[in-house]
Amino acid sequence: MVQIPNTPAPTKSPAPRPVPTSADVARLAGVSRATVSYVLNNTSAVRISEPTRRRVHEAAKELGYVPHAAARTLRAGHSRMVLMPTLPVPAGPLYSQFVHDFQGALSRLDYTVVQYGATGLRGDDAARAWAELRPVAVLVPSPGIGPEAVAVLKRSGARAVVSLSSERVEGAHALLLDHADVGRGAAGHLYARGRRRIGAVVPEEPGLELFAAPRLAGVREALLGTDATVTELPLAYTEESAAALAARWPGLGLDAVFAYNDEYAMLLMRALQDEGLRVPEDVAVIGADDLMLGRLLRPRLSTVRIALPSGRDLAALVDRAVRNPAAAPESHELFGATVVHRDSS
Repeated sequence: MVQIPNTPAPTKSPAPRPVPTSADVARLAGVSRATVSYVLNNTSAVRISEPTRRRVHEAAKELGYVPHAAARTLRAGHSRMVLMPTLPVPAGPLYSQFVHDFQGALSRLDYTVVQYGATGLRGDDAARAWAELRPVAVLVPSPGIGPEAVAVLKRSGARAVVSLSSERVEGAHALLLDHADVGRGAAGHLYARGRRRIGAVVPEEPGLELFAAPRLAGVREALLGTDATVTELPLAYTEESAAALAARWPGLGLDAVFAYNDEYAMLLMRALQDEGLRVPEDVAVIGADDLMLGRLLRPRLSTVRIALPSGRDLAALVDRAVRNPAAAPESHELFGATVVHRDSS
């Protein structure tokens, strides 16, 4: 005979606690709901005494209350959210630092930056997805939206749309980055150093053609009409791909390479050295971005330093546009490229 254990009946889980409201905070702090709103939204137009502010913050902390962003958006007519769609490719150290500085500058102006990632969305479809979040501003870090997408965002309440690319978009503020100037600077430097058979790395990773194509065009433009030749070099960001290219190097007859950026330059330079090629005696190498690791290599890596807009200046542009959405879109051409000559070239 098998005895079935006498298991106690399952106990009911406690009912979820109600979500605290601003009215609960007001009761606990002994103030009006309006005062709670003024304090927690950092409203500067109304003077609130410091003891009252302290009581409201302590009551909110005790109850676990946080303001409702959607409700605040309805009251104000717009949010304080600045949306940054993520790049279609992994962001490098230079862009990551720029985003960090931009977020900090906007935070000091009482905005919140939200990064939005959605694979495969482009153009109007992307704009509609961004508009669903009702941002007050959108910073688009790559090409891909047109005037209709800008109109969609503005109809949804976005007071500012800022494009960070090489082309202007009607209705949007423009921060113009000339990627072709990076290629022009690198090629001009190699030519000035006496190199005439110049390779240009073109990454095989999907998405990077947005930046690689204008950089290659800049190389060709800088050397047009000279006695130099340009050879396009497809390269995946793997040791195997770099080793295969380095093994073919003697047959290519190249005496220099612009390697798209510092990361590809470091990858290829190591593979070339493993094949017994001397840098810069046999092959001059230059990258772009001026990463710290490039300065630690031996030989030190020549590069093209890229000047992105300062986070503070861009945050100020966003704030101006939010405060005055009817103003004409601003357009700023950014000085993007400065050659830094080091040992590798």
